[in-house]
Amino acid sequence: MDYTLVVLAAGLGSRYGSLKQMEPVGPNGEFIIDYSVYDAIRAGFNRVVFIIRKDFYDDFRETIGKRLEGHVNVKYVFQELDDLPLGYECPKDRVKPWGTGAAIYSVRDKIAGNFAVINADDFYGPKAYKVLFDYVKNNTDEDRGLALCYEVGNTLSKNGSVKRGIAIVKNGNLDGIKESKIEGYFDYVIAKPLDGSESFKTSLDTLVTVNLFGITSKIKDIIVDNFSTFLDDNIDKLDSEYLVPDVINSEINKGNIFFEVKGTNSKWHGVTYKEDKDELVAAIDEYIKDGVYPKQLF
Repeated sequence: MDYTLVVLAAGLGSRYGSLKQMEPVGPNGEFIIDYSVYDAIRAGFNRVVFIIRKDFYDDFRETIGKRLEGHVNVKYVFQELDDLPLGYECPKDRVKPWGTGAAIYSVRDKIAGNFAVINADDFYGPKAYKVLFDYVKNNTDEDRGLALCYEVGNTLSKNGSVKRGIAIVKNGNLDGIKESKIEGYFDYVIAKPLDGSESFKTSLDTLVTVNLFGITSKIKDIIVDNFSTFLDDNIDKLDSEYLVPDVINSEINKGNIFFEVKGTNSKWHGVTYKEDKDELVAAIDEYIKDGVYPKQLF
């Protein structure tokens, strides 16, 4: 039985210019992605699918993949600009990847059954993977996805505003995602919705999505099928992105699927700003001292 973790990594090369320019966060040169896979293996995942750019395959495998391949079944899938549904052609001036929904489109024939999705450059902590694995292993409802959410106060940067998806929760299920720019203050945050609607104040324990989802085959197929509709309206908009949260929002509103919300009070780490790296490095050092991680992962 495959228990699959899908890692969205196609943007890494674009973000850093080269994988060789990625800055390590662990004591032996480990990247965030190393800790993610380590946590996933401990939770029970036995297959990892990296969605990457084809032109970064050699660099990615040499930098990251090889040291993981002896510990878990590793697969590589390419997210390419010209990997589009039949009848569509990528505009010649398009440079930006099509987004996280297109990443799921790229694995349309590579995964069967439930799977979990994470960002390559987000540090979620070990508790998240235990919840994700339980979903992947035990969920039997094709209509039911999982949105694993964090308290917004545990996802802030000390160095500036961040973008988060405010989770609108109703009866334990996701009722929508309000993508917002978040400004943190002493005991509250100000959310400025990206759709231009009015800003609002909310508490630090408000749940937000951070691209941490459990997905069924049915939900995957919906994301794949809706790509064509997105392209009909956006193919000539060179900065447009087909995003998983947008599909989830739309399909929840139609009543086609539902996403159970599970929250965690764990600390999320990312590197939105260069200065964020120091905080993450310090946090990993503390995890190692507390025995959460060994000093040498692999």
